[in-house]
Amino acid sequence: MIRALAAYERAPDAVHATEADLHAALFTAGPSGGAGPAAYAHVVEVEGPDGDPVVVAFALWFLNFSTWLGKHGLYLEDLYVREAYRGRGIGAALLETLAAVCVERGFGRFEWWVLDWNTPAIEFYRARGAVAMDEWTVYRVTGDALQALGARRGGVS
Repeated sequence: MIRALAAYERAPDAVHATEADLHAALFTAGPSGGAGPAAYAHVVEVEGPDGDPVVVAFALWFLNFSTWLGKHGLYLEDLYVREAYRGRGIGAALLETLAAVCVERGFGRFEWWVLDWNTPAIEFYRARGAVAMDEWTVYRVTGDALQALGARRGGVS
């Protein structure tokens, strides 16, 4: 399903995660060795033609933190519903479930990114009360640039 999401987002060759990577993130200790997973996932299963369950959607998320609120938030990394199952309320149910997690745990924010060309997703989120944070620009450092930046560490740990 991650590869299907990448294809939908016009980046079919961008997926490098392995099953082992996902298992480690979802079912073992956090990235700093702490207790608990580094990421969480909700999946939606339906009964397949042979009676066995088939996964048709997922939402993958992790915790972030707001210094302004002094609270954790939930960052939705990916939400994907297989094309044949869209329009059945599955995506809305996943969003509602994650919003409920935020409320139940006292999180201050529920946020995610949306590709600017993904009009169906933008309309879907807006219809549920989401507001675009247009005044913010996303920055990212990866690959060789990340290695170089990390190598310049200025003695702060």
